Amino acid sequence: MSTINTTAQSRPPAALPPAGEAYLAVIESLGRYYDALYYGDIERLRRAFHPAATYATASSGELLQLDLDAYLPVVAARASPASRGDPYGFALEAIEFAGPTTALARMRSSMLGKRFVDVLSLLNVDGEWRIAAKVFHYEASAVTGEP
Repeated sequence: MSTINTTAQSRPPAALPPAGEAYLAVIESLGRYYDALYYGDIERLRRAFHPAATYATASSGELLQLDLDAYLPVVAARASPASRGDPYGFALEAIEFAGPTTALARMRSSMLGKRFVDVLSLLNVDGEWRIAAKVFHYEASAVTGEP
């Protein structure tokens, strides 16, 4: 399992101690998500997202919004970053908690010839943190693997 690079800007919420359980659980969930994305593991991606999750961007100038059943085949149809030899590079910028079951994470990554900024809304449902919405921006990049 790969490790997410955390920056100095990422910090636990003020309401929890520095190694708060919720903060660490969200980081673990994000790590599982990015591992699944990097290796193109569709079943692990399905478990990372809430079944009613939304995937959305307007980076191309038009809204692209998919539900989970439409998003997963897109990932399945492309070569995974791992199979392309892309370096593993995901960086956590921040996690903010709105309450004990709601978190917002901001991540950066580079893969598949693009640089991404992901804003991920996570919910703790039945004791498990899952992505409820992925809203992101991307730009073409000549360099991959540098978050």
